Amino acid sequence: MNKIKILANSAIGLYDYRNELILELLKVYEVHISLPDKEQVPQLAEEGCRMHHTAIDRRGVNPVRDLKLLYSYWKLIYRIKPKIVLTYTIKPNIYGNICCRLQGVPYIVNITGLGSAFENGGVIQKIVTILYRVALKNAACIFFQNQENQRIFVQFRICGKKSRLVSGSGVNLDRHCVQEYPLEEEHMIFLYVGRIMKEKGIDELLYTAEAVHKEYPKVLFQLVGNYEENYKEKIMRAQANGVLELIGYQKDITPFYQRASAVLMPSYHEGMSNVILEAAASGRPVLATNIPGCREGFEDGITGFGFPPKDQEALLSAVVRFIKLPYEERVQMGRHAREKMEREFDRKKVVQAYLQEIQSAGKEHTLK
Repeated sequence: MNKIKILANSAIGLYDYRNELILELLKVYEVHISLPDKEQVPQLAEEGCRMHHTAIDRRGVNPVRDLKLLYSYWKLIYRIKPKIVLTYTIKPNIYGNICCRLQGVPYIVNITGLGSAFENGGVIQKIVTILYRVALKNAACIFFQNQENQRIFVQFRICGKKSRLVSGSGVNLDRHCVQEYPLEEEHMIFLYVGRIMKEKGIDELLYTAEAVHKEYPKVLFQLVGNYEENYKEKIMRAQANGVLELIGYQKDITPFYQRASAVLMPSYHEGMSNVILEAAASGRPVLATNIPGCREGFEDGITGFGFPPKDQEALLSAVVRFIKLPYEERVQMGRHAREKMEREFDRKKVVQAYLQEIQSAGKEHTLK
């Protein structure tokens, strides 16, 4: 049986958002997966995947660690000899694909977002640009999750043999089914799901939660996710003052979507926000920054409200505007959100796009 190798930096992300693709690949390939952590690995192994642990320093550029990663990928690809390699996120995209290019193995790339290293400019951006050009030059296909990321890669002359735009990871419409909207007499809950960190817009969210609490003390803000250490004091103080409720990381977000009146996503940058897609599929309005990777998932005034990133007053205004909406308009927003997901973001379509490109790359390599 032919082998396919997947390189990624998060077991949770791979299992939650790409497992449908993995299950399809298992029908045809011996699937090998390289990950830096062991969370969710039992489920993937039980499905039949061959697991490999590869240490990745997810944050920052450390030349020594990155060279070790390059060497680890080189040995892994050389030993397994896959027919094709799929990569996700910046370091697997760069170091894994440099190895593929040098070893003559076809590879398909997924750009899940540019990240701060690329977006902040300066020397780091120049280094990352050069590395991307080298790594992606022979890519059989580069998948983009939003048009802006695709445009920037063209601008910086980062290209492979072809590129393709997909609707992020899509959303599993069966798993994230429509939830009945909370009753009018229940507390209004604004839900945030994600890492509690600066680049996710947490400073703006905390400002908004405190301001809303003063005027609308019955409105609740729930945060589902782990916080970075530098936010611990702020979060604990806000929770002690009744401004918000910290839930922490949860494997199953469904009950929280069910109780939420709306979902907040004040992020500074995204590839394509899976939280927005899941919330909308569940029939919940979304209040999100109008940035690439967020704005594709909602329609301003129809399925939610948009606002500029890094603008606490704009976020506050959007939240207050939503609070003042008549109950039936909030319910209608949720209905429209679900309809948009059904039209544009069905994960089955995304999986088919990958399977087409994998088949095409495999055939092309066989003919050489």
